[in-house]
Amino acid sequence: MSVKSCCIYSTGVISILTLIAGIVLVLSQVFQNILNAKIKKEIVLRNGTHAFDVWENPPPPVYMQFYFFNVTNPAEVLKGERPAVLEVGPYTYREFRPMERVNFLENGTKVSAVNTKTYVFQSDMSKGPESDLIRTVNIPAMTVMEKFKDTSVIANLISSYMKSVNEGLFTTHTVGELLWGYEDGLLKAMKVVDPTLDDVFGLFYKQNATDDGEYVFLTGQQSYKDFAVIDQWKGQSSLKWWTTDECNMINGTNGASFHPIITKNETLYMFSSDLCRSIYAIYEEESSVMGVPGYRFSPPSKVFANTTENAGFCTPPGNCLGSGVLQVSACKQDAPIVMSSPHFYQADEKFVKDIFGMKPNKEQHETIIDINPVCKLSKNINICICWSQIPLKMLSQSSLRSCWILTRTGTRCHTRRSRASQTCSMGDMSGVYAGHWRTGTFSASRNRVQILTTGLCIIRLKHEVADEWHDNGPQDLVTVSLYIEIAIVLVVRSLCLPIP
Repeated sequence: MSVKSCCIYSTGVISILTLIAGIVLVLSQVFQNILNAKIKKEIVLRNGTHAFDVWENPPPPVYMQFYFFNVTNPAEVLKGERPAVLEVGPYTYREFRPMERVNFLENGTKVSAVNTKTYVFQSDMSKGPESDLIRTVNIPAMTVMEKFKDTSVIANLISSYMKSVNEGLFTTHTVGELLWGYEDGLLKAMKVVDPTLDDVFGLFYKQNATDDGEYVFLTGQQSYKDFAVIDQWKGQSSLKWWTTDECNMINGTNGASFHPIITKNETLYMFSSDLCRSIYAIYEEESSVMGVPGYRFSPPSKVFANTTENAGFCTPPGNCLGSGVLQVSACKQDAPIVMSSPHFYQADEKFVKDIFGMKPNKEQHETIIDINPVCKLSKNINICICWSQIPLKMLSQSSLRSCWILTRTGTRCHTRRSRASQTCSMGDMSGVYAGHWRTGTFSASRNRVQILTTGLCIIRLKHEVADEWHDNGPQDLVTVSLYIEIAIVLVVRSLCLPIP
């Protein structure tokens, strides 16, 4: 073959290969566009769609597990030392949480619903029975002391009553009582002074078979980016607790789902009724969960930083506690509730030093959302929880912190695991409750929530979804929807008066 013929032959081969490559690229882009268009069309909250069915009645079983910390050095704590605790658990409950009272509005562009959650004890998945005893802080006593701290006569009556029944700042109750409620003698006695007091206390009292109010969601019918976006909560399109219009905005979804076809330059907005505000997350890096590729989003530190932009979250105006913590008393009937990330991650150092065992770590405590960009399925999620300082006069002004939460979540998009984490501290837990975000489908997931009452008690809630589903092929990319759960715990602090 001559040199000329060889050149012509080579040029022809290269041209053909280039043409084939170009066609492949064009077809792949066309196919991707068709797939994206199909996904955008299918992901709508509408009767008869897969997305709606799993949003209304999540099929996989979910379990919540609680871990407690027994206080091992109550005498030292009373002297102002940092508490020492011993973890006990898990105590497992099956959680049922269907969307109820579902009504479509405005020609199917919106849907209203409430999300009721019910818990049933699972003895075969628990360390022991609900009758196991836990020593923890006497939260009802601390609650009453806070309420009547400025009324000396009543304060003296409280002290006298506690001495007469040999009741102190620490108490022992069963797991079931601490979680779901028990009649407290002091609260019952104080009803004579204040009939509005409830004589039953529990960390999750009145949180079983209840919901957090009615939501109105956009269905995504008009735009795929509107999928599951909150339009109203409790009949309001904005909040009223904060001091600026921007801080009072209800932005994004409830964290249970996001629109499909997410890009790296997007900002994901979420609203939580437990956090009493909206937060946002930005792209951090590419991630992989059990071999499934995804994008990792995380709220930047400035979301909870002590900055001018966040001044509207300081209540009363100018009362800013510091970076990494958020006071939400205004939205919790003036209960002194403060939130933070696990182990006060990204919070001011002063908060970390004030409690034994606080070890903030980015790997474990960063708030993250790992999400499949096509399926908009979150596989991992971490969210901040709460912290509350309790200045105890009789404890030499020592501050007790209380809880941190870890949640694991997953999706159907060929993944089998995910994680999320939160933390908080508290003293008086009379206002404690947990809320959960989720909706959608996935093949298997693990959800874990951990509440740590440092030096008082620790509760870790773990959610698991059994591996009952099987992958059904490429159609999962079209008929897929999201299932995420985030548990958030709010706690009330108390200011304890000296007990003679």
